[in-house]
Amino acid sequence: MGLASKRLGDCGIEITRVGLGAWAMGGGGWLFGWGPQEDDASIAAIHRAVDLGINWIDTAAIYGLGHSEEVVGRALAEIPAPERPMVFTKCGLLAERDHPYEMARRILRPESIRRECEASLHRLGVERIDLYQFHWPDGVGTPVEDSWGEMARLIDEGKVRAGGVSNFDVDLLERCERIRHVDSLQPPFSMIRRGAAADVIPWCAARRTGVIVYSPMQAGLLTEGFKAERVAAMPEDDWRSRAEEFKKPSLSRNLALRDALRPIAGRLGVSLAAVAVAWTLAWPGVTGAIVGGRSPQQVDDWAQAGELALPPLALAEIAALVRKTGAGSGPVSPELQGEHP
Repeated sequence: MGLASKRLGDCGIEITRVGLGAWAMGGGGWLFGWGPQEDDASIAAIHRAVDLGINWIDTAAIYGLGHSEEVVGRALAEIPAPERPMVFTKCGLLAERDHPYEMARRILRPESIRRECEASLHRLGVERIDLYQFHWPDGVGTPVEDSWGEMARLIDEGKVRAGGVSNFDVDLLERCERIRHVDSLQPPFSMIRRGAAADVIPWCAARRTGVIVYSPMQAGLLTEGFKAERVAAMPEDDWRSRAEEFKKPSLSRNLALRDALRPIAGRLGVSLAAVAVAWTLAWPGVTGAIVGGRSPQQVDDWAQAGELALPPLALAEIAALVRKTGAGSGPVSPELQGEHP
């Protein structure tokens, strides 16, 4: 399967338009876990993604308190070096192993960034991280200039190939840019959570900063397999059981949008998940989308989005459906960026 690729900003990295997200591979037992997850299933999903031509995996040190990175490292060790996908990971969220259900601290002190980088390199079993990202803005008073300066040093030392940020606003992006070019931004973006299209995505497009969006299927809501009854059955260590988008009245609107997408998916001969992901890729400035997969079957369900270009008629239909259902907020179409529902 040959997947389309695109250059990630100016950093020289060429990525497939979809990448495998390893958040759920961290398993349960922590505040933002996805419930129980078998490591063998995670590794099989990674192998399937590589077989399909996907050339990058996104993880983070906080996912499963290091467990996701360990699982990714195990999978990488089984793949011949020339075929291994690039690894993107993140730092800046620190949790106590003895208190995994307490909120992680947002720490981007230079010395903490360096310690986290070394620990991630060890867990992943690699000599260099292809894209290293700040997971969230600092919450302990560290000037972002100091944090981003440390990222620049890690790149200069060869421990990191490219540097990015996640969940940063325009002000923080501007401050980082004055220190060193921001290679990439990772914002939340889906048909339901559309706010990034109004500010940070256009900022990145104007400055040749790559954008890899996360949660394009809104944590599974925009997939065929999700049912309202599933929310009530979610284990306590699945973070979605506490999320607003999974509670009424938002849940009803979101599932109404999902259901309304079926005729579009049917006409195009693809899955609902592929339509949801391809919609995010249709926006100018978006380089790629991080899509979670907990099994080879889930990867198969959305991988085709990497080759799917939604026609203008479909984009217009989706914009109308967003308005009709009242799901989410933000711009409704890449061709109507100034319009909100």
